[in-house]
Amino acid sequence: MAVTAAMVKELREMTGAGMMDCKKALSATDGDMDKAVEFLREKGLATAQKKAGRIAAEGIVMLKVTDDCKKAVAVEVNAETDFVAKNEKFQSYVAQVCDQAMDTSASDIDAFLAEPWKFDTTKTVNEALAGQISVIGENMKIRRFAQVEDANGFVAAYTHMGGKIGVLVDVETDVVNDAIKEMGKNVAMQAAALKPLYTNRSEVPADYIEHEKEILLAQIKNDPKESQKPEKVIEGMITGRINKELKEICLMDQVYVKAEDGKQPVSKYVEQVAKENGAKITIKSFLRWETGEGIEKRQDDFAAEVAKQAGM
Repeated sequence: MAVTAAMVKELREMTGAGMMDCKKALSATDGDMDKAVEFLREKGLATAQKKAGRIAAEGIVMLKVTDDCKKAVAVEVNAETDFVAKNEKFQSYVAQVCDQAMDTSASDIDAFLAEPWKFDTTKTVNEALAGQISVIGENMKIRRFAQVEDANGFVAAYTHMGGKIGVLVDVETDVVNDAIKEMGKNVAMQAAALKPLYTNRSEVPADYIEHEKEILLAQIKNDPKESQKPEKVIEGMITGRINKELKEICLMDQVYVKAEDGKQPVSKYVEQVAKENGAKITIKSFLRWETGEGIEKRQDDFAAEVAKQAGM
């Protein structure tokens, strides 16, 4: 029996299992919906989905770098509580997810979850996750993964607060030594601390700049004193404020946190290290992930809960 998209959708709504898992279950059971549900239950997927309604916003960002530092991966795996995130069993599992991510050719998280689990190829990554949910007893989610690779340099890594923040920095350089590796780590620490949005100004979208200019112009027009200034002066004010903002959101423009004079930008720090080591260095890109960022955490209203229980 041919498996249709409508059948996959129905099974997914019934069990909460992933799309690829539902398709696999229906194919294995010749489209029999009841047997497909049992198939998912036997794999531990339907059972795990009982916990899927719980918000998994804690967890860790874990990084792994190859011995030659040419390639690195970052993964974020979420759990419901910080207590579980610090559990050794949970962290060992996340380390395995890192190993999986290091070798994957998947282009997105759905493809990643659907591929064979390298530690037990009879299961998919998602099925192995379901097994961990059953063992650990909390809803868990492999939220994202990324690979960073540079054959003409190295990848610097820095983890902050036990995995609350993870940073990878792609460093292109013709010289790799301890001093330059330390520079890479320092730049990663900078990104962790000051949360830049872009590596340099060339990455900032033109529409972002235009939008900021519109906001600044509106602010000036709403100020009785500033709105009376000549047009050229207002243009200069807007340019100055844009430049100030770019120095905050662009990694290479930020003031280096370890600068002795409190003024040296990261770009000048990198140039200084390059000159001292006779190297050509370019910070090509960075990745900065913070555990749970963008996930809406449940806020329990205990007063409302008591009132509800009391029938108020």
